[in-house]
Amino acid sequence: MSLPLQDAAALRRLRRQLLRWYAANRRDLPWRETRDPYRIWVSEIMLQQTRVAAVLEHYRQFLLRFPTVYDLAAAREAEVLAAWSGLGYYRRARMLHRAAKVVAREYAGALPQSALALRELPGIGRYTANAIASIAFAEPVAVVDGNVERVLGRLLGRSPGSAEVWERAERLLDPERPGDFNQAMMELGATVCSPSSPACGRCPLRRSCSTKGRETAAGKLQSKRLQRSAVLGLALRGESILLRRRSKCESLMPGMWELPPVAARLRKKPLLTVKHSITQTDWTVRVFPASQSASLRGGRWIRLAEVSRQPLTGLTRKVLRKLELLP
Repeated sequence: MSLPLQDAAALRRLRRQLLRWYAANRRDLPWRETRDPYRIWVSEIMLQQTRVAAVLEHYRQFLLRFPTVYDLAAAREAEVLAAWSGLGYYRRARMLHRAAKVVAREYAGALPQSALALRELPGIGRYTANAIASIAFAEPVAVVDGNVERVLGRLLGRSPGSAEVWERAERLLDPERPGDFNQAMMELGATVCSPSSPACGRCPLRRSCSTKGRETAAGKLQSKRLQRSAVLGLALRGESILLRRRSKCESLMPGMWELPPVAARLRKKPLLTVKHSITQTDWTVRVFPASQSASLRGGRWIRLAEVSRQPLTGLTRKVLRKLELLP
């Protein structure tokens, strides 16, 4: 069988099958317990290019700190970045902050209810706008992320182009329950129709699938991840730690605080060695004790009690937690 986009009865049946499966198998995630547009918006921004497991605690803490769009709009950027620290791709946090200011100032704190209007806000593209509009406001607009694109490609038996995949997603969408249907498609791609080993026997759409898990196109060469190493210094003075602030001109994590780099200590044992991934690079990072005088250039002493409130890089937060210098 194939995707029944021309057969109205078969299409309704497919939608029912997927929604039944979703009701029985969906993961228990906090952003699925609300229809609050602000909370859905925060979750969608956090989930971009980030694993669900990494988002869960950040989402909870972020909303405790900024429970409303007004709280987020009134915060300093450094506070927002500190709450975001560990999720990476910090431009998302900056754009979320900018958009919150617009919503508070121009929309009386209420997000626009249409996908078209949502796309006028900083940092909100077609996918995010459609996700918020369909889940929070039941607007019948489809979403396409990597999971949905993979599901559609396997159902069709080929890899559709960008314009076609959106058109197919719109035609497949259940207009009566667009939010649940969109989440069901994403859930199916994330938990069953996975990239390398799809669980076709558990798929509610297997009778409509053209590929049954076979690849739909010649396998793409996976981009090789870069391997890099770095040596950082840990300098403590009483109850303070030395950190340096990245330049605001940096392409990655501008303005964030980090441990200062030091010369390699080949004959000494590091305090800590950690693995850390940033975009397409896997880092091996060694941390050594650093003398106070040798590391002062470009740095600042910050009280340990205040460090967690600073916008730290994810690597720095990871290192300080492992060394039990952060809660």
